[in-house]
Amino acid sequence: MNQPPGRPGHGSDGRGSRNQGPKGPGKGPGVKPPHIPGKTAGFWVLLLFLVFLVYQMIALDHTTVQELTYSTFREQVEKGNIASATKTNLVVIGQLVEKTSLTVKDGSLREVDKFTTRLLSDRDDFAEWVQEANPKAVLVGEPQKTNWWVHFMTYYLPFLLILALWLFFLRQMQGGGNKAFSFGKSRAKMFNMDKPEITFEDVAGCDEAKYELQEIIDFLRAPQKFQRLGGRIPKGALLVGSPGTGKTLLGRAVAGEAGVPFFSMSGSDFVEMFVGVGASRVRDLFEQGKKNAPCIIFIDEIDAVGRHRGAGLGGGHDEREQTLNQLLVEMDGFETNEGVILLAATNRPDVLDPALLRPGRFDRQIVVDMPDLVGREAILKVHIRKVRVAADVSAAQVAAGTPGMAGADLENLVNEAALLAARKNHDAVTMDDFEDAKEKVMLGPERRSRVFTDAVKREVAYHEAGHAVVAHFCEHSDPVHKVTIIPRGQALGLTAMLPGEDQYTVSELKYLDQICVALGGRVAEDLFLGKIGSGAYGDIKVVTNYARTMVTRLGMSRRLGPIAYEEGAEQVFLGRDFGRSHVFSEQTLQEIDAEIKRIVDEQFVRAYEILGNNRDKVETLKDALLERESIDAEEFKLLMKGQTLPERELAVDHSVDGVDAAPATAGEPQGRRAQDDDTVDGGA
Repeated sequence: MNQPPGRPGHGSDGRGSRNQGPKGPGKGPGVKPPHIPGKTAGFWVLLLFLVFLVYQMIALDHTTVQELTYSTFREQVEKGNIASATKTNLVVIGQLVEKTSLTVKDGSLREVDKFTTRLLSDRDDFAEWVQEANPKAVLVGEPQKTNWWVHFMTYYLPFLLILALWLFFLRQMQGGGNKAFSFGKSRAKMFNMDKPEITFEDVAGCDEAKYELQEIIDFLRAPQKFQRLGGRIPKGALLVGSPGTGKTLLGRAVAGEAGVPFFSMSGSDFVEMFVGVGASRVRDLFEQGKKNAPCIIFIDEIDAVGRHRGAGLGGGHDEREQTLNQLLVEMDGFETNEGVILLAATNRPDVLDPALLRPGRFDRQIVVDMPDLVGREAILKVHIRKVRVAADVSAAQVAAGTPGMAGADLENLVNEAALLAARKNHDAVTMDDFEDAKEKVMLGPERRSRVFTDAVKREVAYHEAGHAVVAHFCEHSDPVHKVTIIPRGQALGLTAMLPGEDQYTVSELKYLDQICVALGGRVAEDLFLGKIGSGAYGDIKVVTNYARTMVTRLGMSRRLGPIAYEEGAEQVFLGRDFGRSHVFSEQTLQEIDAEIKRIVDEQFVRAYEILGNNRDKVETLKDALLERESIDAEEFKLLMKGQTLPERELAVDHSVDGVDAAPATAGEPQGRRAQDDDTVDGGA
């Protein structure tokens, strides 16, 4: 149940005492409380000093020491009434065995326990003289003189250290607005507006998002242009998009273009181990913004602090929720923050609290989508400017072969191509380098050092040939891009299929063809080898996922109809889904399982028919794979037409030193796996 947005006092952490004081003289809003005199650093220092003196008075033993005449002291020695005595030059300090009424030096009669006296002369036999009548007396000779600095370090240094530490605390508390050690201070970084590192020229492939952000920047630069018609500046804008689409890059570009103060902070910087730190940092962040208004505050990965309230098993009132409540109040609460625009980025808008997304807080949600063909070409041109490329490199051609890649993927592709070209001692990055880098990024690095027996190679070749031949005869399947039995990543072999153009929707026929193609490897093993192995482990998972999606989420079952039986897998709340039961019966569950099995069985039979009618093409492709290990798209088309493959040119791969061949890439980082990866070992 969502709380009404903007309720004063909720999650404000002391905010009410600052803004909503009781009415009366000197207590209205904006009036500072009266200063209490005396509560200064000097007052606390004086108080500590007095406490130290009292401690010294209590700690020291102040038992009265009586001064005796020498004759009285001599009488007590002769009577054996000396318990201890300490001689320092002519002065003797000691204690009697029993308290005795004696006449002290001033002539009065007093009870004496501890005493002091002065010898008439320095006696060398003082110890023997006293112990003659007082054998149990404890005698101490002249004590060893200690240096003044030892006395200072023993008695006064600890007090001075405590005093210095206390003064440090006071200074921190006064300088940080009563926030010791500035735990509650915002960690936002302010960008240098005079030397922008990134501008909108460095961002490509998201023209609509740039237009929306440019309008906000223009509003800050010339607000009169928009306000003359009654418009108001947006409170905030939320950048939404998949990972790698350039949300953070857009935020950095806004910092370079804004011409106004720009504060940047991560969502994870708010909450730490100390209670109340998150809300305090939110307040401090917006206070900085008010002082520098008009300005832009950018919070990256806002889902770290803006998640749906009440989700999770830890209860409702936790530190993150308190921080979120304070953020809601600062954005659109009792006070207004004119001239402060909040810009945030997230790839999980579904987990954000609804109160955060409403107009008045985030007025705009700017979608930064995956780039299309034109966008990918523009992104590649931006990154290709930074490397030396050959004349044959075409950004449009590379963009056409990279559907589904985000901006971060394309940047990585250009970097991999540059590294491969440098490794081969090329003077510039060629188109072949881009093709090799594309295969490495999309399919994973080759592992030529892994040696297999002929039987394993034959099994993998039949498996991949089954995928490729079924894909060739399925009308709605993506065209085959490459077939290989060279291990890549964790796959022992793979059949890569790339769409010819960008796809925004997937039809039922395409889903069925994808299921049929994925089953082609298992069918080929059974049909040509007479046995099945674990190579179809990944294929079976893909098939099951496709069929379940068709039935339960897309309504592609004639029997069950257009009904969604499960929510998207992207909703990963532990608390929201905890204890939730299905909204359909057990009989419906059985029907769902039956429909999934029906779809898979039908495509399994279809794959059998395709491969059974095209045994010669499977055998031809298998033989070519065993001979060449890899078949590209053009060679695959020739084989499917029954033509003979031309002889390949011998490719020379120069290493860095120009002598040895380039080392095997088995130890390179694993790239992104293709959709149709197959592993004989079951993907383990």
